[in-house]
Amino acid sequence: MSEITKPAQRQQRSYAAQVLREVFMQWGARLGVFWIGLLVVVAVFAPFLANSHPLLLSEQGEISSPLIQYLTAADVTLLIIFFSVPVLYFFKISFRAKFGIFILITIVAAALCHATISPPRLSIYDQYRDNQQAGVYDWLITAPIPYSAKDYLRDEGDTGLEAPLAADERTHLFGTDENGADVLSRMVHASRIALSIGFVATGIAMIIGTIIGGLMGYFSGIFDMIGMRLVEIFEAIPVLFLLLTFVAFFGRNLYVMMIIIGITSWTGYARYVRAEFLKLRQQEFVQSAIACGLPLHSILFRHILPNGMAPILVAASFGVASAILAEATLSFLGLGLVDDPSWGQMLNQAVQAATFNWWMAAFPGGAIFLTVFAYNLIGEAMRDAIDPHLKKSAN
Repeated sequence: MSEITKPAQRQQRSYAAQVLREVFMQWGARLGVFWIGLLVVVAVFAPFLANSHPLLLSEQGEISSPLIQYLTAADVTLLIIFFSVPVLYFFKISFRAKFGIFILITIVAAALCHATISPPRLSIYDQYRDNQQAGVYDWLITAPIPYSAKDYLRDEGDTGLEAPLAADERTHLFGTDENGADVLSRMVHASRIALSIGFVATGIAMIIGTIIGGLMGYFSGIFDMIGMRLVEIFEAIPVLFLLLTFVAFFGRNLYVMMIIIGITSWTGYARYVRAEFLKLRQQEFVQSAIACGLPLHSILFRHILPNGMAPILVAASFGVASAILAEATLSFLGLGLVDDPSWGQMLNQAVQAATFNWWMAAFPGGAIFLTVFAYNLIGEAMRDAIDPHLKKSAN
């Protein structure tokens, strides 16, 4: 019976499940997913991993949590989104319904958190260290990295760069930057910018490219001609110079960077979708759907698009890496975010310093390299899994 059920299980496995299974059979994809998953966990729980505000403290028998009081709306929103994923996974509903509920939870959580949560704007980090030294607290529980990303100039004379593990009184595993802030703490909080700009910018590009590419491939003719001219126009736009122009006029805004990178990088996805739609529109299942009188949106997005998503996902993995590199390049040039930590911004500090400080170049540069390399490993594994020519040569 076991020999009969195994082929039946293989037949019931969907194409997406087969592709994922082949992807995770490669060690490169496993390492890439592990690194990206680790970054996601670090980004979501960044306030609990690196913060000058104590997790818990007891003062005259009264227990309080300063860290909870200083959580921002973005912190709470990310926590809600993160814990909603495993909850939705165990619901026995379709993937489309799960995705719709996830989007609804994200929108509602973001709106409610930004409307109700308002932490204190002024953060005095030294008060906790001074009170602890004075013996004001009964006991104190700090974060694993007891320094916030914006905890500057902690003590008199304790300013400027400091090599890793150079100080006797404090432990800075990755040293400090030119402002006296802990580098490891800033790297932990900077992971949010790296991941968010990659996912959001790639998501915008995928949506635009899928819509335009689908219309070009399905209708062809005048739609294909106009769409290809748009593709050529947007491919001729220098993204870096456009980013510099918007920064000069509208200031340093992360959301503007996401939108610009997304709007200017959709052309590659449009080409992939166009090619897939040109091929799939002649298939029998599409012709049967047309003969049955199904509406156009059902034919395009329910029958054709799911069968042509594999090349788009491969391109998306490389697109996320490109978006991260674009933000890091902008921050490296000194045109990124002003106060918020960024890996490229820390690399810029390493270059601008009078002396070469290896920890300011090695750790942020290594994080950028590993993140981009992880996405490339996932993209290569997905390309190998969906490429029939590679399967034939392997056999």
